[in-house]
Amino acid sequence: MAKTREELLTLLNGEHALENLKQLTATEPVPAVGRDVNNHIHTTYSFSPYSPTAAVWFARQAGLCTCGLMDHDSIAGADEFLAAAHVADMAATIGMECRVSFADTPFADRKLNNPDQAGVMYVTLHGVPHNRVRELNDWFAPYREKRNVRNRRMVEGINGMMAPYGVTIDFEKDVLPLSNYAKGGSVTERHLSSALANRMLEVIGSGDRLIAFIKDELKLPISAKIEGYLRDENNPHRMYDLLGWIKSQLISRFYIDATDELPPVREILALAERIGAICAMAYLGDVGDSVTGDKRAQKFEDDYLDELIDYVANLGFRAVTYMPSRNTKAQLVRLRGLCEQYGLFQISGEDINSPRQSFVCEAQRDPEFANLYEATWALIAHEWRSTENPADGLFSAESIARWPNLNERVKAFAEFGLALPR
Repeated sequence: MAKTREELLTLLNGEHALENLKQLTATEPVPAVGRDVNNHIHTTYSFSPYSPTAAVWFARQAGLCTCGLMDHDSIAGADEFLAAAHVADMAATIGMECRVSFADTPFADRKLNNPDQAGVMYVTLHGVPHNRVRELNDWFAPYREKRNVRNRRMVEGINGMMAPYGVTIDFEKDVLPLSNYAKGGSVTERHLSSALANRMLEVIGSGDRLIAFIKDELKLPISAKIEGYLRDENNPHRMYDLLGWIKSQLISRFYIDATDELPPVREILALAERIGAICAMAYLGDVGDSVTGDKRAQKFEDDYLDELIDYVANLGFRAVTYMPSRNTKAQLVRLRGLCEQYGLFQISGEDINSPRQSFVCEAQRDPEFANLYEATWALIAHEWRSTENPADGLFSAESIARWPNLNERVKAFAEFGLALPR
């Protein structure tokens, strides 16, 4: 009998995950594999239902030909992710996502791609050489500690707001156990929101009681889609749906601006160059109906995108990462044109941190986005070649001299990537 999703997560999120993966790959049928790729899969080392091993398994079962690790402020899951990919006979790439301060830039007071705070940008470090993983994770350790100082203050804010309703959480008992912080992972606002969602479901209840509480007590809006999910008493993803609503509508009531935990953008660019990673600006774009249900409709970088791309390209960013399913065709045509104009490498990835999200980005199957498939294999080649020899990376002086045109270089590296042994 086929195992349920919950049974698979129990096997692959536990202590013997890799051994269990070996058994599964030996007994479960291999799905058809096409050209689908995903370079932005979160794991339990930031926030996700999936351990690194589980992330690889579910990516494999979705038919992806490659999978990419992308955790917040941490790359501690990289060794497990790569080992799991080897067991599953999948190509893989590793990276890390972080927030950086744009305080000392012309964009200090502008909303970039962070829904919660102006002057802060989410960036990604892609294609991290395997022999620099520990260095990168250690570099971020002080920032993870500083983030927890703010996390504890936000828990106090949550309790001050929710205690009148009998809903309180404890950072040590309710939040930290949801994370892999002790193993080098990070604690994010999603962990706080998850702990709060769990307590609300426990104290307030679900279904009609929960909806009435949101509307009548908290007096906050809720979309028809999320309301439908939360009214469904048989919904296995109820906590994640409530978490998404908290991120969208409630977090602004307890959010505290990040300060000390944000490395300056120039320091991150220098770090990426030193370790041989590819630093990318993550494009969000103005949001209408949020795909993941955790972002309210609001404007971001579209009004000044030309100015922003010009600035980041000259600052030293090597790439832009974006998710074709999250934006309109007009947004993407404009963004891609600017990437071509400024010689920025284009990377794709579907931000996976909820069980409702598909590992497959169907929008990326449009032939217009064929370059993103090629770019993924180039990224994988960069990672492996840079691990062996930093001079062989996609943006090394030697590679640029050999292939001055970025598109030709990406094509050459994609061929290297496709030829790599698993």
